[in-house]
Amino acid sequence: MAVFRPPHIPASEITPQGVYLSRRTLMGAAAGTLGLAIAGDALAAPLTGKPTAYKVPDKLTPKKDVTTYNNFYEFGTDKSDPANNSGKFKPTPWTVEIGGLVAKPQKISIEDIMSSFTMEDRIYRMRCVEAWSMVIPWIGFPLSALLDKVEPLGSAKYVAFETVVRPDEMPGQSGFFQSINWPYVDGLRLDEARNPLTILATGLYGETLPNQNGAPLRLVVPWKYGFKGIKSIVKITLTEKQPPCTWNILAPNEYGFYANVNPKVDHPRWSQATERRIGESAGLFGGARIDTLPFNGYGEQVASLYKGMDLTKFY
Repeated sequence: MAVFRPPHIPASEITPQGVYLSRRTLMGAAAGTLGLAIAGDALAAPLTGKPTAYKVPDKLTPKKDVTTYNNFYEFGTDKSDPANNSGKFKPTPWTVEIGGLVAKPQKISIEDIMSSFTMEDRIYRMRCVEAWSMVIPWIGFPLSALLDKVEPLGSAKYVAFETVVRPDEMPGQSGFFQSINWPYVDGLRLDEARNPLTILATGLYGETLPNQNGAPLRLVVPWKYGFKGIKSIVKITLTEKQPPCTWNILAPNEYGFYANVNPKVDHPRWSQATERRIGESAGLFGGARIDTLPFNGYGEQVASLYKGMDLTKFY
């Protein structure tokens, strides 16, 4: 029998306490300076993707919830902070540097990305490590297509990602005593990056990405917890060694490198067996819960990547 868990886990529980307290102090000061600016929705432009078979039968999460309930610590630690504090962020001009163990390192603008790759519609489940979830209609393209463009060398085993650092535009990065060592970084194994499910998203709900959702380019890996979906990417590097990941650095006993959705492996402070679907009708205790699926329901496509691995050890 499923045990009831509170429908909302505050940031003070999700984040290591020292990180949370210092960030809240800084954000309080930033809010007084910036006010509650309306974020990047006004900058969103219509964007059409090619229809694909990448869909799920689940009901879509309302756009309002997708764009106002976010984790994007560069803009603050509360769920509403990204939407409230990202109005000054400028997603154009934008260039992504791709290098490391590749034959053709290059810098590519977001305009060239949009014109060089076929944008596709992908409806994916998104499961947060905090035990809530969404169903989001992304627009994007396979990461493998970008990797093919730079031609990874045979020695490349991992793909590392890096987020932009702009404290003048991202108030969560400003102030003294920063507990997160910016930039935010994360990574995948090369075979994970090449999986057909892995995309670089440029839009959602028929528009370019809002600032608070990772404009202009973010990673989407639907079988992993949401913190692997690094946002506002400026650098991609292919490496031979496993790259560092921000949350794994901050709390390695809580956030593993792989971060595959696994209902049988609980977070040290809460169960991962069920999840709260954002935007759906609330239950008697504040939110109806559903069972979490192994690999977020994408096991048929990705379980083979981890054959023979102990997924309670490599979490």
